[in-house]
Amino acid sequence: MAPPTYDDDDFVDQYDDYEEEDEMSPEDKVAMQKGTAEVQKALGTEASKVTVAQIQEALWHYYYDVDKSVAYLTKTFIAPAPKAAPKAAPKKAPEAGKKTPAAPKAAKKSQKNEEAAKESGLASSVSSLKVNDGPPPNSKGLDVIKEFEQNASKRNASFVVVGHVDAGKSTLMGRLLLELKLVEERTVDKYRRQGEKIGKQSFALAWVMDQRSEERDRGVTIDIATNHFETESTKFTILDAPGHRDFVPNMIAGASQADFAILVIDANTGAYEKGLKGQTREHVLLLRSLGVQQLIVAVNKLDMVGWSQDRFKEISEEVSGFLTGLGFQEKHVTFIPISGLNGDNIVKRTEDAAGAWYTGPTLIQGLEASGPSTARALKKPFRMAISEIFRSQQGTTTLAGRIDSGTIQIGDTVLVQPSGESAYIKSIMLDTEAKDWAVAGQNVSVALTNIDPIHIKIGDIICHTTDPIAVGDTFTMKAMAFEHLMPMPVDLHRGRLHAAGQIQSIAATLDKATGEVIKKKPKVVQPGGVARILIKLEAKVPLEAGQRVVIRSEGETIAAGLLE
Repeated sequence: MAPPTYDDDDFVDQYDDYEEEDEMSPEDKVAMQKGTAEVQKALGTEASKVTVAQIQEALWHYYYDVDKSVAYLTKTFIAPAPKAAPKAAPKKAPEAGKKTPAAPKAAKKSQKNEEAAKESGLASSVSSLKVNDGPPPNSKGLDVIKEFEQNASKRNASFVVVGHVDAGKSTLMGRLLLELKLVEERTVDKYRRQGEKIGKQSFALAWVMDQRSEERDRGVTIDIATNHFETESTKFTILDAPGHRDFVPNMIAGASQADFAILVIDANTGAYEKGLKGQTREHVLLLRSLGVQQLIVAVNKLDMVGWSQDRFKEISEEVSGFLTGLGFQEKHVTFIPISGLNGDNIVKRTEDAAGAWYTGPTLIQGLEASGPSTARALKKPFRMAISEIFRSQQGTTTLAGRIDSGTIQIGDTVLVQPSGESAYIKSIMLDTEAKDWAVAGQNVSVALTNIDPIHIKIGDIICHTTDPIAVGDTFTMKAMAFEHLMPMPVDLHRGRLHAAGQIQSIAATLDKATGEVIKKKPKVVQPGGVARILIKLEAKVPLEAGQRVVIRSEGETIAAGLLE
């Protein structure tokens, strides 16, 4: 791994900005005081060879990461490497709109007093420093698959909730959490009172899932809202995806993390028909393309059509035909009539006499009967797509996401692709519980050390250094066309990864059933056709054979399929 390089200007510019603000925040002062003591303790007898100002400069630069600071100080001042002429590095551009924070006073004064030659030496030293010089966390050397088989008392399952905008997805999930007593009635009452002030009292249950002010103001889910709950047999993760067409990329990210899906349909006259022509159709196409095989179809708002059995039957038959045509098997699709607002048939059966005709499972029973649609890929190479990034003041970077394949444990060395930077796994959280290991299919938060956060982006993949995922910008895929395909600009989506590119060529159209070539080098692929296409991206990204991706253009989903 190439060491990071810095230009002399990086340091000069930083300290010019520090003139503007001389005070540190109270949180920074506490972190700096604690970090200084920890560095001095870690250096032991060597601590006398560095000044407090030098320690604080290192802590500030490395976001209070003690291990990195110790490594830097040791390499720079205690046991410096022989000097070599450093190569000039390109000057880093500051992030737009981001102001450099105030530096410690001591560090600032020290910087003013240092000579230009020492500044040059500092830049040279930092240039030759690797960020993984700190000691790795201790590994227990566990046989993770054996541990999983012995400890798996409950299975883990994730499901995504999809459907047309205003079908009642967030309200349904809020009601589910309320019925399971995971949300207190007084919390919903508080949301109801808040809603009444702005004429949106019916949104109280949805606000259990939609926490952002923008989502509440607009009355739509914008990003993926996640929540967790347990039944006697299963630990569930809810992925409440947005229904509005403007936020389909976020829905793709949610569906890519799901074992199965709940498709919510508004049973109201006109609303169902509108939904089937709108986002309902696109969401179902995406679910199938992303490998989701099991569906619970929650026919919502049945109370608003008098619990009409005929209406439920009409919707079930029409949607069933549509799903079968897309390749969903009948045995993997369950239809349940519900009222998300009132809680009918969610955890308890409806008490409305008009709905007594339904004798099938409740929603919670349907969830327990569903599960991971494919066997966990425990023995495959470790792959985890990053869906969220959090940075602590102590210098650790925490990544949230779903493990697609393989296993990890504390102490493992991992690679972040496409940057190619390595790091150590410091801790693993499964839901809210600290774990020594994690396996494919689990949604986890993983804390990394010995890596600068600048090398990590949402959509990146972490893998083991021993079996890394390849990085490239040209891919062949077997695609199902939803719209006309031809050489054209496109956006490729895989989970949270979005990459701009171009369909460069169409190698052939293929038979849907056999995969045999029908026509070589066609100019256009018709909607509903299957083709082998070559895509060239503007940047290199981590992708490999077997991954499912979605192709979009000008706000529309135009194709989806498998990378070859």
